Amino acid sequence: MDTGKFDELKSGVQEIIDFIANKNAKEASNKLAEVSEELDEILDHTDEDEDLREISKFQVLLNQLQQKIVLLKAQLN
Repeated sequence: MDTGKFDELKSGVQEIIDFIANKNAKEASNKLAEVSEELDEILDHTDEDEDLREISKFQVLLNQLQQKIVLLKAQLN
């Protein structure tokens, strides 16, 4: 497992969380799309079980963050 690719994803997830905390839904959405794209790219090029488990964790986390962004957008409108 190449931890470097997952470290980049972790950094991106932290940025999303920071944007949400700062009530910046637009930037959070943009970063979420970017991180999701990176995750899809990793998924397309891996078949190792350990990597697939890690990817699954990120997918769940990104889905939860998407829900938080939707709620934030509703609050801001």
